[in-house]
Amino acid sequence: MKNAHDIIIKPLVTEQSMEEMAERKYAFKVAKDANKSEIKKAVEKIFGVKVEKTNTMNMKGKIKRMGRTQGKRADWKKAIITLTEDSKEIEFFEGME
Repeated sequence: MKNAHDIIIKPLVTEQSMEEMAERKYAFKVAKDANKSEIKKAVEKIFGVKVEKTNTMNMKGKIKRMGRTQGKRADWKKAIITLTEDSKEIEFFEGME
């Protein structure tokens, strides 16, 4: 079994994710090989909350150019976590609103 901190890489702080916090939804960058149940258990263990639903997306890396050379950013996985109504908020995001 993987460590919970290896599954959850970092929180995503964007305008859209800040607006979704009112609906008790939080966005995270997660490991590419993690499945929904592993992500759910990792969030519950790290933050001490109850997760109702987990949505995941595979994000394609952008192609970037610098002069005539071309490269590609890495592909990554995004998870949107919905908390239950009786669960507490995640403290990490509280001061960012």
